[in-house]
Amino acid sequence: MAQLKTTETAISVADFINSYVDNEQKKADCFRLIELMTAWSGFEPKMWGPTIIGFGSYHYTYTSGHEGDAPLIGFSPRKASFSLYIYSPSEAQKHLLDSLGKFKMGKACIYVKKLSDINISTAEKICSATIAYLNEHHECACRA
Repeated sequence: MAQLKTTETAISVADFINSYVDNEQKKADCFRLIELMTAWSGFEPKMWGPTIIGFGSYHYTYTSGHEGDAPLIGFSPRKASFSLYIYSPSEAQKHLLDSLGKFKMGKACIYVKKLSDINISTAEKICSATIAYLNEHHECACRA
């Protein structure tokens, strides 16, 4: 079986941001997202793989037998935009996207250029709903 690339690491989140992010506004947005996601999830930030900042974890198993661990919620400060890993595609969450603000939807994430483009209150609701969804459907650190 292939080795998973996105696993929790011991790399310092602050060191990663300070060395990887070259835009001061994006850097400030990173540290603000860390404050928000720590409060919303109840977990401290950890690096997952080389560029994802995650909060908490859950264990997944696919019907194919592939399994692993992933952060409950998280983000990555990509060059073009932030990748926000905060959404589980459930019917209950789809209506929240209407009030999120300016974003693009990917297969597994929401892309935003800057934090001021989105409604933080709506982002919090999406994160809370995602954590609840993962708690219901997976082995989850949020149960502790």
